Amino acid sequence: MTSRGLEGVVANTTRLSDVIGDKGQLIYAGYDINELAGKVSYEEVVFLLWNNRLPNRDELNQCANTLRSLRRLPDAVVDLIKNAPKNALPMDVMRTAVSMLGLYDPDIHREATPEINRQRARSITAKIGVIAAYFHRARKGLPLPPIREDLGEAAHFLYLMCGEEPTKEAADTLDLAFVLHADHGTNASTFSARVTISTLTDIYSAITAAIGTLKGPLHGGANEGVIHMLQKIDKLENVEAYIDEQLSQKKKIMGIGHRVYKTLDPRAPHLRNMAIKLSEKLGDPKWIKMSERIAELMKEKKNLNANVDFYSATVYYSLGIPTDLFTPVFAVARTSGWCAHVLEQLEDNRLFRPLSEYIGEPVGKKVIPIDQRP
Repeated sequence: MTSRGLEGVVANTTRLSDVIGDKGQLIYAGYDINELAGKVSYEEVVFLLWNNRLPNRDELNQCANTLRSLRRLPDAVVDLIKNAPKNALPMDVMRTAVSMLGLYDPDIHREATPEINRQRARSITAKIGVIAAYFHRARKGLPLPPIREDLGEAAHFLYLMCGEEPTKEAADTLDLAFVLHADHGTNASTFSARVTISTLTDIYSAITAAIGTLKGPLHGGANEGVIHMLQKIDKLENVEAYIDEQLSQKKKIMGIGHRVYKTLDPRAPHLRNMAIKLSEKLGDPKWIKMSERIAELMKEKKNLNANVDFYSATVYYSLGIPTDLFTPVFAVARTSGWCAHVLEQLEDNRLFRPLSEYIGEPVGKKVIPIDQRP
């Protein structure tokens, strides 16, 4: 018996995260996401996923300082970013640049020991945000700010993207978004990374595969779709008519519902609260008001809840992040989780090799000489 999309199939074991859909629960290494959100930094979550426990002060400082020390890109990768077509998709540039990093790994021809793989994981996680921010600057013809080592991961990304140090509120907001997006069970991109590394290829190939998977609109592009929807609706008074029209045509409302969660996405309320605060701070509350009305109507009409993409779109937009960088920002946060899954897969690796159900014609067909074929 087949299961389309492997739905309901348990393909691996993991200590990293669990998504309990019927309870609306997300767990990182034994911690409910509601326990972590607002209490720990993204760097603490990185340490948690890679070490199965939260760090003490000295361990956190060492983890953060190591990531900061690994941010600089090889000159050739910077040249790639500068010379990429200005209209290239940021996810395509990110995918290509991460693959290119493997060319400049001094240990690429050595046997990949656990410590070498952990160092590569640190390096990719440190550099992924630089790649995304630098391409955004390069395509605008703007100078690339020098790397700094005195800012956390979220603050450093905003600094590189905007060319100036962000406010504490902006940095804290993006840091929370990074925490909420760091891992999420065996989703498509994570599974892609684990399948790829199970062949015992290198970690660069695995993360490149994950980025390519996340690029797909059925996985990582929903938050972009939310902003496009809000821009199309334009005004609060247009929301109900838009929703009714979309539902009558059986069209999907972006950011509503989830493949796994059968109740509220536990990440959504945290980003909703941040979206409200940011909207009030910026003095343009229409986006969150429209979002709240859409969520209310979809709950009434279809008993569906808003998911993390629904509110992350408003958060990113309020932070001044361009719409086509929404999915790359998702990838920046998720890279630590992808790397954690790669490292975990290698601890007790077995090549993924599922079966398939053949539905072609029965065996027994005979080859007709080419000149006699119709």
